[in-house]
Amino acid sequence: MSQEPGLRERKKLRTRELIAETARGLFVERGFDRVRVAEIARAAEVSEATVFNYFPTKEDLVYSRLEAFEEDLLAAIRDREPGETVLSAFGKFLFQPRGVFAVGESDDGAATEQIQTITRMITESPALLARERLVFARYTESLAALLAAESGAGPDDVEPRVVAGAILAVHRALIDYVRRRTIAGASARVIARGVRAEGERALKVLERGLGEYLPKGT
Repeated sequence: MSQEPGLRERKKLRTRELIAETARGLFVERGFDRVRVAEIARAAEVSEATVFNYFPTKEDLVYSRLEAFEEDLLAAIRDREPGETVLSAFGKFLFQPRGVFAVGESDDGAATEQIQTITRMITESPALLARERLVFARYTESLAALLAAESGAGPDDVEPRVVAGAILAVHRALIDYVRRRTIAGASARVIARGVRAEGERALKVLERGLGEYLPKGT
């Protein structure tokens, strides 16, 4: 049976969430590059050292949740059904109700505003865009390592890296699509429909070359 986190863990989680929420509010208001960590600490009523204890870099205040995304992605590939291919498992993972796919029937105005805010914050910051590229590079390395281990590829084999790069290029391209449509003024619901259609088209292209790649158990 899973245990509820203790009082100390709950307090640490609340502190972490408070710092992150405070930082995001300041980033949205003034822009990521114009906000100093000392200001975040002061607004959250914690020390600057405490901020860095929870978030080693300023960019982590924005991208720390991507660690969970990476873990979920690898789990989706690693735990796919017997006989299921990597591309099929990735497709299921890609269209799960998260991010822009979670818009559904929610308040479109609020969802649109949220996407616009996040898009503006990231695209206006060279530091965040640079960190994002590093995050995607790490995703690719992690997925390639998983595919290499499962397929028995040697350390110099390029196939796992090629496959991982192609698969994650879909995700990267869809993020860029969302940002372009957001900047153009499209609503969240329209963007959600469009990104699903674009994603399905992209996966069909990959199916021509990767559709039979590494069924589970082979």
